Amino acid sequence: MKLHRTLGHALLLTLLSAGAARAGNLLIESWRVDDKALWETVLIPAFEKTHPGIKVKFSPTAPTEYDSSLAARLAGGTAGDLMACRPFDVSLALFKKGHLDKLDGKPGMQNFPNVALLAWQTDDAKDTFCMPIASVIHGFFYNKKIFKQLNLQPPKTEAEFFGVLDAIKKTGNIAPLALGTADQWESSQIVFTNIGPNYWHGEDGRMSLIAGKAKFTDPAFVGALEYEAKLGTYLAKGASAQTYGDSQNQFALGRAAIYPTGSWDISYFNQTPALELGAFPPPVKRATDKCYISDHMDIGMGVNTRSKNKADAYTFLSWVGSAEFADIYTNRVTGFFSLSKHAITVRDPLAKQMIDWRASCASTIRVNSQVLNRGQPSMENELWNINAQVLNGKLAPKDAAARLQNGFAKWYKPPQ
Repeated sequence: MKLHRTLGHALLLTLLSAGAARAGNLLIESWRVDDKALWETVLIPAFEKTHPGIKVKFSPTAPTEYDSSLAARLAGGTAGDLMACRPFDVSLALFKKGHLDKLDGKPGMQNFPNVALLAWQTDDAKDTFCMPIASVIHGFFYNKKIFKQLNLQPPKTEAEFFGVLDAIKKTGNIAPLALGTADQWESSQIVFTNIGPNYWHGEDGRMSLIAGKAKFTDPAFVGALEYEAKLGTYLAKGASAQTYGDSQNQFALGRAAIYPTGSWDISYFNQTPALELGAFPPPVKRATDKCYISDHMDIGMGVNTRSKNKADAYTFLSWVGSAEFADIYTNRVTGFFSLSKHAITVRDPLAKQMIDWRASCASTIRVNSQVLNRGQPSMENELWNINAQVLNGKLAPKDAAARLQNGFAKWYKPPQ
């Protein structure tokens, strides 16, 4: 009798467990804390409207803590069913550790071009482990009212750019650039990898570094650092203690005329209706030069290999690959542009202006995103620190280039 009760109890637990797995509860991990309200009020309701049996929860972690906390949850078996994927090496490392499913041939993946998949594939492109979602584009925002008051036009060349910066500096009460170096990451991600592609010719330069045909001490990379050092002379007093949030506030309040940035900041500044925003791509050296933009593949989504509800996870992922999701995400997460093949009309005028740069400028990604971040010293950390010092006038461009190259050469052996 006792044996029957034990078996019956075990059977009940098995059925309850199976029921829980079929219950349709999904948890999404992400670093996009800013998107929480959108997921909860727009995206998830749109999905659940056509999939009433599946309940989805969006659980973001602060961007600076996401990678480490997600790794801990994955190791402990408590991570969500689906996870937002960083591009290239960070997610590749998760795949190699067995945390992400292979997605080749899964429903929805057919809606993305091969170039969009590169950020979430193995080096040989044989395995894809995250579905692409969106990219961001780098450039400069400017305050239209200030430009109109000073009779200035958006610059197309570096000479014009410095002329504009000089004119703003002469006012004495408006900072030319809303930029600080306290957080460091902006120095690299929205200055160096924003202006640099025009010097190293985008993908040509990036791939040459990977192939060992180029060095950071080459004129193209030193030239970008020299340009950056010159921009540093237009920062407000106390810029070394100025945070990213401080810069946003400075620009929103009209205390600075130009803001080096990425398209992700459009939604933030749209909350200040009185601020009339314009945008221009990184000015080229000569008017006849080909232009390049950092059009960075930023976010994807993958399936946790240990998810207890994979059937629903794949149903949801298929929806992420749909035209409905692409349209909502592009037009509600303003400044994030769908990587899918779906024809999406971008409704925000500034976002449309930035995405239209693709028609005249060649796209590239942040120079160190693929392969170059895999050793120590970490190139990401080096770029943050070195570029902050260059902007602050504490490190000469040639010395900065030598430090980057020396650190890189310690661990990287180019393919033969």
